[in-house]
Amino acid sequence: MKVEQLYTGCLAQGAYYIESYGEVAIIDPLRETAPYLERAQRDNAKVKYVFETHFHADFVSGHITLAKQTGAPIIFGPNANPSFDATIATDGQEFPLGKATIVVLHTPGHTMESTTYLLRDPEGKDHAIFTGDTLFLGDVGRPDLAQKASHITQEELAGTLFDSLRTKIMPLADDVIVYPAHGAGSACGKNMMKETVDTLGNQKKMNYALRADMTKEEFIKEVTDGLLPPPQYFPLNVKMNKEGYADLDEVIAQGTHALSPEAFEIAANETGAVVLDVRHQKDFAKGHVPRSIFIGLDGGFAPWVGTLIADVKQPILLIAPEGREEEAITRLSRVGFDNTLGYLKGGFEAWRRANKEYDSVTSVQAADLKKAINEENISIFDVRKESEYISEHIPTAQSTPLSFLNSHLAEFPDEKTFFVHCAGGYRSMIAVSILKSRGIHNLVDVAGGFKAIKEAGIEVTYYVCPSTL
Repeated sequence: MKVEQLYTGCLAQGAYYIESYGEVAIIDPLRETAPYLERAQRDNAKVKYVFETHFHADFVSGHITLAKQTGAPIIFGPNANPSFDATIATDGQEFPLGKATIVVLHTPGHTMESTTYLLRDPEGKDHAIFTGDTLFLGDVGRPDLAQKASHITQEELAGTLFDSLRTKIMPLADDVIVYPAHGAGSACGKNMMKETVDTLGNQKKMNYALRADMTKEEFIKEVTDGLLPPPQYFPLNVKMNKEGYADLDEVIAQGTHALSPEAFEIAANETGAVVLDVRHQKDFAKGHVPRSIFIGLDGGFAPWVGTLIADVKQPILLIAPEGREEEAITRLSRVGFDNTLGYLKGGFEAWRRANKEYDSVTSVQAADLKKAINEENISIFDVRKESEYISEHIPTAQSTPLSFLNSHLAEFPDEKTFFVHCAGGYRSMIAVSILKSRGIHNLVDVAGGFKAIKEAGIEVTYYVCPSTL
């Protein structure tokens, strides 16, 4: 018996490959299915099942495509109602896999169809659980994503999750391995651990949600406290996962249209497309197409696209490093953005060589910011998460979290130059690009972000550990 976690850092998502005696089960696959097919081929094995723990909100699953390619049935837990053919399992139902067995444990609470899959080894011993968004390492899934669909409050969902954990998961042996769907960085929980695998016994010791003496009322308060609104693209991804989507090959074929600078400019003007620049932030600062939005591939690309663009049907025109265009299109498709119209052939350098108008970003070192603070009364905007800001910040800085930047637009000065920073420089460049696209150009990016700010000796507030907030 073999279990492999296929972890995707950009989405903080774990898919799973389970093989026993030539039969394979895939749990929560990503949209690009080639890695699973290639892995099964290496094992000379056949994909027998495609299991989904729930209707995912933060990414588009590869379940439909994988089932089409392999003939394997798609399996959901109770209460699922997809628009396509699928097996809706019953609680406790067993699925043989080689000499192993996968058992359905219905664990509603994150969503009402949420299901944990228990893997028993050939000897019949409980080996591992694949918990989806029901149980994370250090946390549990947020209980507010299914409210609109099910006409149930987040408090009621949290209570249901409490019961699921205590009746289905906590009674299992301490040596059972926990394989969650997400790790730190996902918006599906609040305070997940950076680790992606653990034992249930350790989680019982350190995960606040599994505290043995916790009452249901305490659990509900803990789980719902401090929940930020989910990204706007979440319900759209759920819809795609429930109703279906185009094959990835079709999406890539549409998106890989190479456009000359002239054709690119015409397309941008005529289609209302977002011009998305996915190069490194330093390259974007040096020069970019006017009103383009920066979200770099070498950061939390897909989640930020989903959070800031929101509408998965939004037409997109790409500016990418040469050779990484298909990668960008694929990663956009992971969060449901299938409407890439093409990319700038030759990248930004082709635009510059064509003598097209371009813009740049004024970026300074932290030492320059320190000098400016000492010499005059300046405005500083911190685009990190609110929890990061509360933990430690420049005393005079104002909190304008990137996720909610549009609601803070009125707070930025009309004429006076102001400074923008994040933790390391990635998010601040995204913020700067959005502000410039809104006609706000009196801004300066602080290269290196808060890390560089501290190293430069700029005064910051007393540190408060996030766990005590």
